[in-house]
Amino acid sequence: GHGVMPSTVCSVGEVLDMGYVVAGDTVTSTVRIKNTSTLALPFSVQLESLSPARDRDRQKIPSFLTSSVQRTEIVGTQNYSGFSVFSISPTEGKIEAGKSQDFVVTFSPDHESLYYSDRLKVLLFGKQTAHEIHLKGAARDHPMFVEGGVPLDVPVESLAVTSPVASQKALERVDSVAVCSGPREAVRSLLLLLEYVEGSAEPARAELTVGAMHSPRLAAKKAVEFSLDGAAELQRAGFALDGARGALERGRLQRIRVSLVLCVVLLQTSDPPLVSALLTVKGNITESYRVLFKARVVSAS
Repeated sequence: GHGVMPSTVCSVGEVLDMGYVVAGDTVTSTVRIKNTSTLALPFSVQLESLSPARDRDRQKIPSFLTSSVQRTEIVGTQNYSGFSVFSISPTEGKIEAGKSQDFVVTFSPDHESLYYSDRLKVLLFGKQTAHEIHLKGAARDHPMFVEGGVPLDVPVESLAVTSPVASQKALERVDSVAVCSGPREAVRSLLLLLEYVEGSAEPARAELTVGAMHSPRLAAKKAVEFSLDGAAELQRAGFALDGARGALERGRLQRIRVSLVLCVVLLQTSDPPLVSALLTVKGNITESYRVLFKARVVSAS
């Protein structure tokens, strides 16, 4: 007889990022696996969120009680509806020798979260793991997003589900004691960390990404506008901005690039500058982000 080692090639790497979508929408992506061996390979696919051992694993210490370095969970936010956030088709079959099989990955989030995550395993002969792919995605209630910086929130949701009726009543109570004009703003915080490598001729750099999303459920509106205020104060602290304001059509994104031009100042002080600026994004609503700019010197080694 002849012993043959099964071999396959996958069209994606270790991570498949489905990007940002509007909550309630569905997007798909295709993963192609080619059988490069000389025998037919029976396959099956598994999602970590549907693993029989998932309930047992969830009896451990909650991840939000551990540091970010110690967190090893793969499965992130799940749908409130009980349906899977990610789904795969087909789930089993056979790849003939020299042929390819396309797998359609569907991302269907039903509420806003930046931490949708799962793991896809492709098994051969029901037991041999051929590929592991980390699936991730994000959903927003509104067709615009800001990405980048160091996360300042906890990537684990509360077990409580806020009722839309209760939320509306809470807003009505706020309106009864405070008179507001114009759209209500949601304020978030972002930390943009710029690291200058000691002795390097290159300045420290970082960037934020502002995006506008398509959605078949939402009527096409005017372009998403954004502006980062406080440029004068940032310049005095040694930060230079590129693309601090602009307008985006749906389906486009733009990067706000930041560089640190006064690196010598950092080398002469133990208290590097921390400057804040307000990023305003206007679409169907207006959102404000308090961006904290932090610079520090790191060793080349």
